[in-house]
This record gives sequence, structure tokens and C-alpha cells, in this order.
Amino acid sequence: MGFDVEAVRKQFPALSEGAAHFDGPGGSQTPQVVADAVATTMVSALANRGQVTAAERRADGIVLDARQAMADLLGTDPRGIVFGRSMTQLTYDFARTLAKDWGPGDEVIVTRLDHDANIRPWVQAAEAVGATVRWLEFDPDTSELDDIAPLLSSRTRLVAVTAASNLLGTKPDVEAIAKLVHEASALVYVDGVHLTPHSPVDARFADFYVCSPYKFFGPHCGVLSASPERLEGLRPDKLLPASDAVPERFEFGTLPYELLAGTTAAVDFLAGLGGAGDSRRERLLSSLALLEDYEDGLRSELETRLGEIGGVTLYGHARRRTSTVLFSVDGWDSKAVAAKLAESGVNAPAGCFYALEASRHLGLGDAGAVRAGMAPYTNQSDIDRLVTALDLLINSMG
Repeated sequence: MGFDVEAVRKQFPALSEGAAHFDGPGGSQTPQVVADAVATTMVSALANRGQVTAAERRADGIVLDARQAMADLLGTDPRGIVFGRSMTQLTYDFARTLAKDWGPGDEVIVTRLDHDANIRPWVQAAEAVGATVRWLEFDPDTSELDDIAPLLSSRTRLVAVTAASNLLGTKPDVEAIAKLVHEASALVYVDGVHLTPHSPVDARFADFYVCSPYKFFGPHCGVLSASPERLEGLRPDKLLPASDAVPERFEFGTLPYELLAGTTAAVDFLAGLGGAGDSRRERLLSSLALLEDYEDGLRSELETRLGEIGGVTLYGHARRRTSTVLFSVDGWDSKAVAAKLAESGVNAPAGCFYALEASRHLGLGDAGAVRAGMAPYTNQSDIDRLVTALDLLINSMG
């Protein structure tokens, strides 16, 4: 089987509105099957998790199913899957917990390439306990991270790094980085929010790996994956009567069952994108490999065609990238470009998209540029519409 984009598009009711959606990096559109899973759960009998009543058993099953689904997606242990409101919330929670063991003389490394959700929680947690923050830079011309080795030392406690830049698409070699970090006896916290929708993932290399289901067709929530043994060694602040079990001790309050049901449905949707295999994990790896090839082809074509338009500047030239294109138009404010594209039914927003350090490092300031992200529902017509709309915009200047 191959990747059938037209069959995929039929699963997304939002596409009937007619827009070409390049806004997936900020949050994908939702397939009907995910919406159905959320709605069905909302009108089903539910209670706090348990095994006495049908409502309790249903709630428990939804949680366990979602942990297994995310473990299958990430190649990790379902006993180490933690759910939260968002990746940002989870990262703040874990930064505060890990920082309990830090103090003056300890060091934390963050990168200029990352989304601020994988920078500021660590910077603030380190500052609160007197630890030192060190910065890993990237080359603004190539968008490649610098070598981390010179920054590592016996004082390093944690390295926070992105698996893929949500601004530029750059995919650092996070497994190689993690190997160096572990040789320094430090921990690595990986932001996989932008990578997970676009590539097969095996997150076992990371001590902590976080992602967001709403980037891969699911509901708005966050997921953290770690080994159960790693989680057992951490003592988060929690309510006294709340469970002390792992992973429950990291999940505050009653979990949103409807969102977890939607997350499971989103993972199953990904597994059904044309891949083969007996297990869900095998189908996910196969489907995401097909998807990656398909999206890379679209990105390559879009970059080539944009590069042929005078006045368009492309950013991000890393060797390994997701299907994300960042560009600006000479003489135009990027938000004005995005607004003009929207008039043509092309949704490609502009900004720094919370990758504030990266945008500033590129010389784009806080305003950033226009971002066009491919998704499984992006087709050739979408690419044509974006290029045509930009041609019209630039020609209007003449």
C-alpha cells in the first residue's frame, strides 16, 4: 500500500470549508473518527477510575488504552506515559520537580533552536535554585545546532533539546546528543512536539520525551514519556490523598477521559495511513515512514518553487528537516503576507511561534516570518494555491 492523500482528506470535515491548511505545526485539523471518540466518551457513563461499577471500569479502560496507544506511538513503556494539560504544563511540572536536586554549581543546558516551552521552564527552575544556564547555539545560515560536547561537564545536570524545530523544521541528531549527555551522567529532556506528527519515533533514547496529540490530529492535551524506573525516582508535589503510584503521581486531578479516548483514536488513525504490520507499533512505523516520504516531497517542491519567486527569502537549510518551510517576502510585513494569503484561502500564519530565541537568532526579531507546514491532508492543489497566491501578491507590488 502507498500513501493515498485523497482518501486521507475525506476523513477531515474541516477541509470542506475550502481552505488550504498549512497551519498544522500550530495544531492539525481533526479527523471524524477522533471527534466521534471524544463525543462518544462524553455521553457514556463515567466515574472515577475503579473496578466496581461499569462507569469506573470504562474510565479505567480509557486511561490504560491511551497509555498503551502513546507507548506504541513512541516505542516506550505504557507504565511511563504521563498525561497533562499541555506539553508546556508538563515541562514546568517536571522542571520544578527535577530542580529540587539542583543547586549552585550545577548546570543546565538549553538551546536557541527550541520552542520557549523547552527553554523558559528550565531557565526559571535553574535560576530559582541558583544553578547556571548554558546555551547551545545554532548556525543561522544552516540552522544546524553547534556541537554540544564543549558545554558538557561533570556539573551538567540536564540538557533540554528539541527533536525538531517548530520554526525551521531542523531535526538535530538527538540520539547522538543524548549519548554524549548520558556519558556526562546527565539527563536529556526532548521536545518531540514537532517531530512526532512527521516521522517514526523511538523515544527510548531520551530520559523524558514530550509531545502534543493535537499536533497529530488528536485533542488538546500533553504527553510525557519516561521509563517507570526514572519516574519512581522523582517526588513531585502532590495532594496528600492522591495516588503515589507511577505514573499517576504526576497527574493532577481527574484525567480528561474524553481527550484520552480521542488520543487513542488519533494514534489509531496514524497507524492506518497505509502502513503494514501485525501490531499497532509496526503499522505506526510503516505509516509514518510513508507519510515522511510524502511530506518531504511536498516540502522539496514548495521550497524549489518559492526559491524561483523573486523577493522571497527562505530560512532553514538543515540536512535533516521536517516538512516545514519558513519564508519572508521583501518589502512586506510577514503578518500582512499571511493576511493576503488568507484572502486567497491559504492558511499559512506568521510569527515566531514561541520559538522566540530562534527567531531572534535568525535576525527576524519577535515578529518572525511566514510558516507553511505540510500535513497528511496537504495535496498538490494546496501547494499550487500557495505559490499562486504569493505570485499574485508580489506582482501586485509592481
